[in-house]
Amino acid sequence: MRLHSHQQRPFHLSPLALERLARISGASPETLGGSHSQPMDQHAASSDSIAAVLPEYFTLFTKFLEGPVAPGLAPVPDDPTLRANNLKASAYFLDATIAGCCALRSGDNAPPDHTHAFVFLIEFGREPKPGEPGAKWICGTNAARTDVRCAELAVILSGYLRWMGHAARGHAPGAALIDIEQLAVRAGVVRANTAGELEAPYLTRGFRLGVVTTSYALAPDLPLDPGAPFMPDDAAQLAELRDGVMGTRPLWWDAKMAERPLHLGRYPMESIPRVEVTTLAASAAPEPSTLVLRDEIQRIPKRGDFFKRAQSGDLGEKAKRERMRFPMKHPYALGMQPLIQQMVPLQGGREKLQPTGIGGELSDPQRNADAIKALGYYLGADFVGICKLEPWMVYSHDEIEGKPIPVYHDYAVVMLIDQGYETMAGASGDDWISACQSMRAYLRGAEIAGIMAAHSRRMGYSARAHSNAHSEVIHNPCILMAGLGEVSRIGDTILNPFIGPRSKSVVFTTDLPMALDQPINFNLQNFCESCKKCARECPCNAIPFGPKVMFNGYEIWKADVEKCTKYRVTNMKGSACGRCMKMCPWNREDLVEAGQWMWQAIQHPEQAKALADQDDFDGNGARNPVKRWWFDLEVVDGVAVHPVAGINERDLDFERIRLGDKQKLAMFPAELQPRGGTTVSTVVPVDRAAGLAAYANAESVPAARARIATKQEG
Repeated sequence: MRLHSHQQRPFHLSPLALERLARISGASPETLGGSHSQPMDQHAASSDSIAAVLPEYFTLFTKFLEGPVAPGLAPVPDDPTLRANNLKASAYFLDATIAGCCALRSGDNAPPDHTHAFVFLIEFGREPKPGEPGAKWICGTNAARTDVRCAELAVILSGYLRWMGHAARGHAPGAALIDIEQLAVRAGVVRANTAGELEAPYLTRGFRLGVVTTSYALAPDLPLDPGAPFMPDDAAQLAELRDGVMGTRPLWWDAKMAERPLHLGRYPMESIPRVEVTTLAASAAPEPSTLVLRDEIQRIPKRGDFFKRAQSGDLGEKAKRERMRFPMKHPYALGMQPLIQQMVPLQGGREKLQPTGIGGELSDPQRNADAIKALGYYLGADFVGICKLEPWMVYSHDEIEGKPIPVYHDYAVVMLIDQGYETMAGASGDDWISACQSMRAYLRGAEIAGIMAAHSRRMGYSARAHSNAHSEVIHNPCILMAGLGEVSRIGDTILNPFIGPRSKSVVFTTDLPMALDQPINFNLQNFCESCKKCARECPCNAIPFGPKVMFNGYEIWKADVEKCTKYRVTNMKGSACGRCMKMCPWNREDLVEAGQWMWQAIQHPEQAKALADQDDFDGNGARNPVKRWWFDLEVVDGVAVHPVAGINERDLDFERIRLGDKQKLAMFPAELQPRGGTTVSTVVPVDRAAGLAAYANAESVPAARARIATKQEG
């Protein structure tokens, strides 16, 4: 965790102190050097590595480096500096490390109408040390892994520009029309050293480069001074860089991370208390901090998911009309759409396989689990956990043909992708960047899980990724049982102690034998009992102010999913909604103080109310204008325009606590959902009156616990 806040650092400046670097103007091509090559792996990948599965994703991604241009121009600023800043922020949101711009020249071989280049750099992922779990799978694959990421960003950013009405083409290593390395030097992203090798400021690992060429005018950056040191001679300035005084990534960050085995991840989840097996358990499996009555859970069909219900017309015509549009109303999200959709066929199948001998020695479940976690973190997951795949975690029927879904794998590998604190800090939670936050996490998760599942199949173990675009498992119980979070007041959102609820999940299921993680208990149930901030700030009053209830065998603060889905789908002043995630006191900047706050909440549950009140007093949840980097745009009839209905611009509203006095919520247990076998082509209207009655008559948690205790005694 960092010592210094980045709250006052504009997002387009990057996590690195690039503004402190010496640059030169008026440099000739000769001054900047000739052709150069990008860094490569220091040694070859082994036959046990993921090298064999990466080309499939690279080939898929590069198919979308170019495409049609929208027929109209988006109403964005003409100022090339504002445009460049927006594009840099867009790249940093996608986890680029360094970005810059330059003007194109006649000999650059770019498409004839392109005038500028946007160049980005992605740092190599951290590798395991020799002998550590996952080393044989990972080491030697960094260039190929990072090229996939470069292709991903080139597709999204060029697609974003084309949806705004400007010609654009992405370029990735091995799929470029232009000299990527030359443009990177001219854009001030890298420089050539005296040996002719490309080097990047502040980085301790290798990197790869990507480019978008475009007709979109951008303010150029100056090249880096080839004769000036990256590190200042002044001791005070060096100390500031080392400690990250300006809100930048501290220079000690890489060394600190290198002390920690890769399979443990960045966050010390091993320090969070785990749940002990209780006498109330309905099976021998470990229990989470909330009651789960496995023998009372009814498996539900995918058709019962409320987004599917909206798509089918169960929630009315407006929700049906907006269902397929609402997450893709912004041109930035539309830049992600092709990859999200086209990765589905690569997710894998259900068929059983035979071990191939690839992957190394796989007889130790604990080492297998550690290797899988190392691979997930290497590819970009923020949290990885493993649980047994139980029947109640799997949908009962698909929604297209209505066919039963069997439980075909033994294990679920569960990963969380952080939606990004800084962008969330600048947003209301339900404005025009909201869906882009979700789509970026869903896309990255699908990419990571798809590669991991493909590697598992190559080793001879059946595996299938379950993404937002297509999943046969219900993610929340998997997250809960894999020890990545607890049930929160938000209801159908599992909350992680380090990043709160601001994540999206992805799962891949497999038969690879792995050691399981235990559920965690960080006293969240007590905290959420005291804090009602998410309920107070929910735009549609869908989060309960009252106590938990039993729903389909679960102990849960049950949100009104009809209200929630309708608002997210038909939100006309933004795209989707994640306001509850933004409002949560556990959604905090990654600072030492945040760690202290977390442990205070865990170790002193009696202080929960005071901690929640202090979060309000500090203004956490209000928008930070410094972090507002995106253009507010809505695509209507294929053209990006000013949002037709306006923009949600919400901050904290303490008076909304009164909404709890007369709150009416509905729940929809299995008997109020479409039956198994129902497809999306059949309308099953939501019976809200019955849902309200079901909530009013829901069993309380104390009554359920007493009932089960009596049953066990008998």
